[in-house]
Amino acid sequence: MDRQRLGVIVALGTAQTLAWGSSYYLPAILAAPIAHDLEMSSNWVFAAFSAALVISGLLGPRVGRRIDRVGGRQVLCTSNGLLAAGLALLGASTSVWTMSAAWLLLGIGMGFGLYDAAFGALGRIYGQEARRVITGITLIAGFASTVAWPLSSLGIETIGWRGTCYVWAVAHIVIGLPLNLSVPRAELGSAPPVATTKPSIPIDQTMVLLSFAFAAAWTVTSAMAVHLPRIVETFGATPAQAVFAGMLIGPAQVGARIVEASLLSRFHPLLSTRLACLMHPIGACVIGLFGGGTAAAFALLYGAGNGILTIARGTLPLAIFGPENYAYRLGLIGAPSRICQALAPLAFGLLIEPLGHYVIVVSAGLSLAALIALMLVPQRRTHGLQPPAPAR
Repeated sequence: MDRQRLGVIVALGTAQTLAWGSSYYLPAILAAPIAHDLEMSSNWVFAAFSAALVISGLLGPRVGRRIDRVGGRQVLCTSNGLLAAGLALLGASTSVWTMSAAWLLLGIGMGFGLYDAAFGALGRIYGQEARRVITGITLIAGFASTVAWPLSSLGIETIGWRGTCYVWAVAHIVIGLPLNLSVPRAELGSAPPVATTKPSIPIDQTMVLLSFAFAAAWTVTSAMAVHLPRIVETFGATPAQAVFAGMLIGPAQVGARIVEASLLSRFHPLLSTRLACLMHPIGACVIGLFGGGTAAAFALLYGAGNGILTIARGTLPLAIFGPENYAYRLGLIGAPSRICQALAPLAFGLLIEPLGHYVIVVSAGLSLAALIALMLVPQRRTHGLQPPAPAR
């Protein structure tokens, strides 16, 4: 791998770690103190977070189309300003209305700055060669929860949740923006030409199956990102065991991505994606049979599957459909999953109380439904394009 690509991986990987840690992973730690300080139920915070994910999903196709036309640097840099403004407004919130407005702004920022936008930018730059770079980005950003949850917890203990929001906001301007500015301004020659008019992409069976599979899988991801500590506690895990389990998700994701990059890269991404969908149900069986003492094992299995699924979200559509209009197609495929992700934190929050530990049956069933959909997806590319050469 050349030095320029390595620099892009390090810069974007770090920027994505910051973006995910200060937005998507924020409610898991800050929801309770925000709700307590503003005298509201934490479900209001999760509802606002859900609305933010809906907005990011609806923006996906439009953001992807813009990346296909002008590249990703401008879009990713815009996300830093939006996320910083949203975090500053969240820190200044005094009511449910200002808190909700902050999350709406954060939702726009997430639509411009999380994985779909980053993957689209990489596809625009590197074309069919983007798979290794996407994997490299996720190797670094896989530590987002591992880094962000302890930092947010430390911030609450030392400077309060408001101060924590302000620090994350400053980090986007001081750290995130310069990193995203380092993204190449234009494609390096391997990206396909982009039409000036809006492309017509048929919503065929493969598109529908992929959209459903990622929607089901990322519903589980969204639920676990917010509720994993609480869920493992329903199986008897202590708070310390629950926190430790949550901290293992990041390393598990990165370990699985290393396996994907080294051993599984020679195979079609469908294989690794199908294997990934099995990990969470296996983990559910482990904690269901042996109780909260195996919370760490459950987190490792879930994290491993989620780590590969994150890569597949970018590499599988690229392998099947090719780089033409890649970011726009990624936005179309990802829109349903973002909407399902939006509903998951609130839905699972409402389900945990009546179902208790049986809520794990719901999440395992969603993962298996995603696997069934992927079994129906053919290993092909449209328009006669050939799959990318395996990484070496």
